[in-house]
Amino acid sequence: MPSLLNVTPDEVPTFVTHLECSYTGKQYPADQLIGLSEAGKPLLVRYDLEAVRRAFSKDCLKERVGEFWRYRELLPVRQTKSIVRLGEVMTPILPADTIQKDYGCGEILIKDEGRLPTGSFKARGIALAVAMAKELGVKRMAMPTNGNAGAALAAYCGAAGIETFVFCPEDTPEVNVKEIAFLGAKTFLANGLITDCGKVVGAGKNAMGWFDTSTLKEPYRIEGKKTMGLELAEQLNWTLPDVILYPTGGGTGLIGMWKAFNELESIGWIGSERPRMVAVQAEGCAPIVKAFDEGNRHAEPWEGAHTIASGVRVPAAVGDFLILDAVRESGGFACAVSDDAIDISHKECAEREGILLCPEGAATLAALKQELGSGRIKKHESVMLFNCATGLKYPMESSHHKIDLKREVDFEWIRDC
Repeated sequence: MPSLLNVTPDEVPTFVTHLECSYTGKQYPADQLIGLSEAGKPLLVRYDLEAVRRAFSKDCLKERVGEFWRYRELLPVRQTKSIVRLGEVMTPILPADTIQKDYGCGEILIKDEGRLPTGSFKARGIALAVAMAKELGVKRMAMPTNGNAGAALAAYCGAAGIETFVFCPEDTPEVNVKEIAFLGAKTFLANGLITDCGKVVGAGKNAMGWFDTSTLKEPYRIEGKKTMGLELAEQLNWTLPDVILYPTGGGTGLIGMWKAFNELESIGWIGSERPRMVAVQAEGCAPIVKAFDEGNRHAEPWEGAHTIASGVRVPAAVGDFLILDAVRESGGFACAVSDDAIDISHKECAEREGILLCPEGAATLAALKQELGSGRIKKHESVMLFNCATGLKYPMESSHHKIDLKREVDFEWIRDC
């Protein structure tokens, strides 16, 4: 039976040359277990893109399975046996035609990442991180999470035979906590924020012998999230939208997509035009917005972080400067929306489009409405919103009615409800 990767040998064609400190540019060998650089900054995977250009063409994709592993020449995994598959489909891009008409603006598209394993885009980064951990001999992994990343880690590590420890803030949605634990991770609730949980993971590295899989504290989650950029470019026939609104906590996906676009240009698949990248945060936790507005390259930790969109409740991002660099280089911006605006957009998209967003996805719709009003997004621009998880994992307002079948049904009352 042929491999789903459409290659028969155990070796996957890979063009990785080295790892590079995103801050200093110092190079590190690729095939070693490593977290942050010596400067304490994220590492980026670098490729021989000229060799990729010669070996990889758009025609290669025509015969490949519709999953993000189809971009293997731009991914770091060397051994097919390292890959754990749980159904990493290419997620659909859905038109929001009704809301587009309501807003009187250019094309609105929603990339629905809730179709991925464990119901969120965290599957992309974690699938790559776990594959590389398996390839490099890791036996135990740990991470802090607000929910969805922990579920993905538990699932992929379970399938890979890697022991998993996950630390969540105590107000993490119950469905996420139960999911993580049911998938086999040793799961802990802590009386603090995700940054506090991250400190536990960091402090336990020597005592527990686990590999710290926190956001941007290893090189490979970026490579998985990068596939969002590769995928949307292919789905749009190698063109890019004018604006991408991305819910930003740790910002791995925004950084990864920016990296993807640069790599696609280097291999000749797209031109130099780029979407304006918009980092969307919540008013109760907006360190990137504050740094952007003040012209800073680094963000100060946010005090008293709170929002209903728990996925963007990240008081301090390790890759803050990478997020801000991408936003500024693209001509984009950072903005914050209120929880009330998130609630309104959440319900609006469900009722008007039939698309059940997660709160973080609803934040991007709220930001679009806000910035169309401010003029920072123009009426003629095409816009891509990211719904990063299935809305089924989150509380929804109950607005149903009850009927008593022991009495005659009052259809006039039903009609007027």
